[in-house]
Amino acid sequence: MPHFFINSKCVNNNQIIVDDKENYNHIVKSLRAKIGEKLLLIDENEIEYQTVIKEIGEKYIITDILEQNKSTRALPYNLYLAQSPLKSDAQLTIIEKATELGVRGIYPIYTDNCALKKSVAEKKVEKWQKVMYEASKQCERANIPTCYELSDLKTVLSDSKFDRIIALCEKNTNGDLKTHLREHPANKEENILLIIGPEGGFSQDEFELMKKGNLPMLSLGDLILKAETAVIVTLGNVVYEFGK
Repeated sequence: MPHFFINSKCVNNNQIIVDDKENYNHIVKSLRAKIGEKLLLIDENEIEYQTVIKEIGEKYIITDILEQNKSTRALPYNLYLAQSPLKSDAQLTIIEKATELGVRGIYPIYTDNCALKKSVAEKKVEKWQKVMYEASKQCERANIPTCYELSDLKTVLSDSKFDRIIALCEKNTNGDLKTHLREHPANKEENILLIIGPEGGFSQDEFELMKKGNLPMLSLGDLILKAETAVIVTLGNVVYEFGK
């Protein structure tokens, strides 16, 4: 069922009026939806509405609400990803899959071995946010994650909002991810940050910075993984081991 984000102000007397240009064009012009077809709409309060199209005007759609419920398509903890941006399609894959796997936000971090120039990465943030929006619609997420402005490792490590920070490293590790997750289960609403480096790995200075912060520096095993593969495997392991 097509899934679209709306504002709760559009909900009135068991009906929802969809009149923003983007949603209208997608529903009417791209999907060629007709009266009687169903739409799945979700508001900023994460209320999910199953609706049926009652009327299609020149600039609006009126739907009748068939059923409404609080969405359950979210992790019980807040998962964040700090990651050194990759080039082109690889980075878009990371953004899309991280959204599907429930992250609340991505922090692009400029590392010593970053694949992109700093000026290029800064200009990509808006595009990455748009990919998150589209991926959220595709997988029927209850919320849209945030792509934060380009930062650096030191700044992210100093952010007090995180209850737990885990670094995934290809060397200088002090444990493996699977064991760590099973020994340290997630608490409800806990803010967890995963840090994953670039294709060329973290520099020695960056390793020292993480050691200074007493971070768990964990391994994914003996296989050699591309950076985008490492992101997907890491997030998948966290979601699996922590449940839901």
